[in-house]
Amino acid sequence: MEQGPITPPKTSSTGMDPKVAALLSYLAGWVTGLIFFLIEKEDKYVRFHAMQSILLSIAMFVIVIALNIVLAMLAFIADVFGMLFALVSPLLGLAFLVLWIMLMVKAYQGEKWKLPIIGDMAERYA
Repeated sequence: MEQGPITPPKTSSTGMDPKVAALLSYLAGWVTGLIFFLIEKEDKYVRFHAMQSILLSIAMFVIVIALNIVLAMLAFIADVFGMLFALVSPLLGLAFLVLWIMLMVKAYQGEKWKLPIIGDMAERYA
């Protein structure tokens, strides 16, 4: 993950502090990300975090669904896979929760914390 401090402008076109707007873009995943992406026209810092929030939400959804399908099918084969399913799902959820909180903290600190792949895509669209 690439990190780097940037100096956001004093206010965004939303009328908010850009750091607060960036934090809020992660708050409800793709929903708030989309809202801030659509209403913010000028501030690339807020637009980056909003787009990263949207892309991360989509990626998390796809990963969780795919993993649940695969592990559920494997659970029919052997009970060991059923236990694996019971362990992996909560751990994955916890990992996503920690990542989500870290992104909000970094956004509020004024850092552009780029996730691998998703961060580059967000930067292009922002």
